Amino acid sequence: MNKPVNLRQHRKQRARQEKRAQGDANAAKFGEAKHQRKVRDSEAQRVTRLHEAHKRDD
Repeated sequence: MNKPVNLRQHRKQRARQEKRAQGDANAAKFGEAKHQRKVRDSEAQRVTRLHEAHKRDD
């Protein structure tokens, strides 16, 4: 037989894991230096411009 599971504890543990994952994502996004953000943003703009330049006018 399996060990009984306390659902309340399981929900709390899952919520903690989700919060930790969200915190890690925020740390990766907002925890970078200003010049790194500028490089990331300029690269995204470059990709967008390239994509827009290759659109066809039908």
